[in-house]
Amino acid sequence: MTGKASSEAPACGPEEMASESTRVPTTEPSGEAAVPESTGEDQAPEPQELASQAPAPAAPAAPAATPAPASEDVPSAPLQLTLEDVSTSSVTVSWEPPERLGRLGLQGYVLELCRDGASEWVPVTARPMMVTQQTVRGLALGDKFSLRVAAVSSAGGGPPAVLAQPVHIREHVEAPKIRVPRHLRQTYIRQVGQAVNLQIPFQGKPKPQASWTHNSHALDSQRVSVRTGDQDSILFIRSAQRSDSGRYELTVQLEGLEAKAAIDILVIEKPGPPSSIRLLDVWGCNAALEWTPPQDTGNTELLGYTVQKADKKTGQWFTVLERYHPTTCTISDLIIGNSYSFRVFSENLCGLSDSAAVTKEFAHIKKADIAAKPKGFIERDFSEAPSFTQPLADHTSTPGYSTQLFCSVRASPKPKIIWMKNKMDIEGNPKYRALSEQGVCTLEIRKPSPFDSGVYTCKAVNVLGEASVDCRLEVKASATH
Repeated sequence: MTGKASSEAPACGPEEMASESTRVPTTEPSGEAAVPESTGEDQAPEPQELASQAPAPAAPAAPAATPAPASEDVPSAPLQLTLEDVSTSSVTVSWEPPERLGRLGLQGYVLELCRDGASEWVPVTARPMMVTQQTVRGLALGDKFSLRVAAVSSAGGGPPAVLAQPVHIREHVEAPKIRVPRHLRQTYIRQVGQAVNLQIPFQGKPKPQASWTHNSHALDSQRVSVRTGDQDSILFIRSAQRSDSGRYELTVQLEGLEAKAAIDILVIEKPGPPSSIRLLDVWGCNAALEWTPPQDTGNTELLGYTVQKADKKTGQWFTVLERYHPTTCTISDLIIGNSYSFRVFSENLCGLSDSAAVTKEFAHIKKADIAAKPKGFIERDFSEAPSFTQPLADHTSTPGYSTQLFCSVRASPKPKIIWMKNKMDIEGNPKYRALSEQGVCTLEIRKPSPFDSGVYTCKAVNVLGEASVDCRLEVKASATH
């Protein structure tokens, strides 16, 4: 903060600098001074300092004892009066010597202060100071005053140089900053009905103004409450709804400076059940099912489906598949003579859907007809080479979230399943877990990274032959809001 000297008349009054005998005590060695106390507009000057000054006249008039500014006996006005520094309790000014020092020589400089609303200029030191920089200390927040300085010789004080702008002692401004807690730097997930309580610390001095928006619009005050203190702002939602999802932005402003921070909130709930389910086929001890995804996923992606079966005799449900991603499956190892119904649940981060899609008809597992074997009967050979009934599908995953690859194979005898990545066998690698149950082959990739992207192959081998299917897995970060 800097200011230059003004050539205009002082703002606080028309008085000229006092003569040496009335206004200027002897010189002190120090360049610093404490600010004189203000007593208001009616304050009388000290007798030893302002003895020659009469009460302020109605119109400006220079005292007769003051030499004219053009006199060669007194110095001219100091040059380049500049405000060097302002703190919460002090102010520092500097100046250059005058062009004309006067015939009698320079005795020093007198720095004077006039408080806002007062009419008198008061010296800040008892004696002229032979320095060109002074610090006035002992100031208080809220003080506002003008400063001027004049050069003094034995003939008296010369015309003053007045600081162009008044000085205002204000609290130091600290630019606002927002510190977002680590757990809020990624999407903040809450379930429907849970409370949302965000406490966001910030810095700034004096206290900045804080405001919130939701998706660039003002907050709904009936649903969202905000409490802002000196060092943080708290956003609170008593019972979150899905409509509360979105981007919340905190803006902290202070004297033209501002800082912003965004927090993404996702409010989720359990998904709906699959839209429909039907029994495709029944053969031997097997039943094939197909269903359609739910219309409502609960405002987040599905983790898969849970498939259950129930024997008509007992009515008890047993889980067959969990977190199963395809929408078709084959249920095997059913008991001959029994009738089965099936149901499928959807699942997301909140859990299973409250209801399930249930097959309308039963799957009847019929007994085989008993017939005498004629002589020379040749038993049918059910052996077959491996063949995939459900291929692998290309898949995209997010880093850090485990993912699974699925396919289905038919073969007799039971084939050996080999998983490969980029044609390299990955058996024994602890990052992968391979499962094979009832012809469904699953490869789980634990917490993948972009390095795990590539072409994955499932190979089935038995004594009659082999078959393989491929898919491409791409692991990349999801797009930000």
